[in-house]
Amino acid sequence: MPFSQHTRSLALSLVAGLMAGTAMAAPALLQTEPLDETATASVTAPARQTVSDPALSNARLRPGVYPAQPVPPEFAIGPETSQSAPLDWSVGLRGTYLSSNGEGSFVAHLLPRFTYTHAGGIATIVVDGSADIAKTGGQNLPTLTSGGLSISGSAPIDSVTTASASANIGLTQDLPGTAGLSPSILTPPQVFTGGGEVGVTRQFGRFNLGLGAGVNRTVYGPTERSDTGLTDNSEQNYWAASANLRLGYQVTPILEVFGQGELQRDIFDTPTASLGVYPNATNRSLRAGIAGKWNDIWSASASVGIGERVFDEATLGAIRAQLYGAEISYTPDSTVKLTAGLETALAPAGADNPGNARIQYTAFTNAQYTVNTWLRLRASANWSNSELVGTGTTERRLGLGAGADYVFNTHTSLNADYGYGNTDKANGNTQTHQVSLGVTIAR
Repeated sequence: MPFSQHTRSLALSLVAGLMAGTAMAAPALLQTEPLDETATASVTAPARQTVSDPALSNARLRPGVYPAQPVPPEFAIGPETSQSAPLDWSVGLRGTYLSSNGEGSFVAHLLPRFTYTHAGGIATIVVDGSADIAKTGGQNLPTLTSGGLSISGSAPIDSVTTASASANIGLTQDLPGTAGLSPSILTPPQVFTGGGEVGVTRQFGRFNLGLGAGVNRTVYGPTERSDTGLTDNSEQNYWAASANLRLGYQVTPILEVFGQGELQRDIFDTPTASLGVYPNATNRSLRAGIAGKWNDIWSASASVGIGERVFDEATLGAIRAQLYGAEISYTPDSTVKLTAGLETALAPAGADNPGNARIQYTAFTNAQYTVNTWLRLRASANWSNSELVGTGTTERRLGLGAGADYVFNTHTSLNADYGYGNTDKANGNTQTHQVSLGVTIAR
């Protein structure tokens, strides 16, 4: 066969072979799902998504997506992200009219606040700071009625273990005429607090174990009174060290039963003036309860237990109290949030209060409803009953509040609030009404 004829025959054979191979491979390329289960399991997830996902294969057919028009840099908008900015801050200015037992006064408040969040690869750290700077008509200088700075962090040690730590400092001082204060108090005391806590949680199958420890410091400033002059409250200054253990068992993915124990040691700086002894004491508490969570809609917990405060001084004896605790939260959607709870506290009596200790039961409820993008409504209520051990007297407090936030834009809102307070103590009953109006500028 001549060379040219041999070459043409070879070329025709190669073309026929290629066409046959292409025809055999075409069904495999067009088939989006293998026919047998073995082949299906062998296909990786990304490969199947690339072939079978119509949203990806038809993305180029969406109007305005392809081809993309050039956008000037000054009008370019970056992709949306679910992460918020690391630094969040706001400043509020409010005017409040306060009426206490028929006597009225006007108070101006400056309310700065900030939150910084660092979500790193190793740990998540949150820094919070806030202050309430108030000035009444009879004051020459403003008063820092509350201020605080806290830092907290958490880091996973492994897939089932998490460590956490926190530290905080704070200062509070009531204004004269605040609900619950004696009318004879001209200048309420400043209260300084500070402390830190560490903890670790670990999961063992269905068991959840938590350990924690902390140290706190409380210091009271002097009180200026119209009847007795300057009162020193240094005998109420104390250190508190605590340790706690919590063990829970996950009965179902929703319900958990738990037991919790806590030990706290209170050490005071000076002996009391009335008894001449140090009121140092050890608090012991033991609780058992149940907790539940249904998605992000419902969460609830309830516990009951017993607490004991044992004084080092034998003449002071020991105090025992029944401990109750409960909290429920309901958030059906992003517009509604309801919370309610009950708490029990066994603690020192505090400044300007007689007695060796305080047993306090507190109930509270809060509600928030976002009507639309520019209006949010708020309401709250709280009630407490305190027994001042060693005096045979009690304190009862009732508070009601309602408010609204009108949003002008993403950075500015108008805030209006009304609050009612009723305090019944051994020295009489105090009723307080306050109405406030202000504006808040946020990041």
